[in-house]
Amino acid sequence: AMDWIGEPFWGRGIASEAVGALSDHAFANTGLVRIFATVYEGNIASCRVLEKAGYAKEGVMRAYVEKGGEILDAHLYARISPQAG
Repeated sequence: AMDWIGEPFWGRGIASEAVGALSDHAFANTGLVRIFATVYEGNIASCRVLEKAGYAKEGVMRAYVEKGGEILDAHLYARISPQAG
C-alpha cells in the first residue's frame, strides 16, 4: 500500500493511479474478490484517492480508532472484482 507522497507531487493523481493499477493487478492475478481500505475521519485526500481508483464508500465505522488521544471514526471503502459480477 502507498503510505506517502511528497507534497510537491500532491494533486497530480499519482496515488489514485497507483492504487487503481495495484487493484487491477491484484484482481487479474489472484483469486481476490474484494479489496477494502479504511480512512480516518478528516482525511479527505485519501477518500478522494480511493474514489478516483474505483472504490465505493460503504459506510462509516464509528469510534474506530484512538489517535493522539482522540477517538476517530473511519470511512470504509471497497472495490469488488469485475469477475464477481
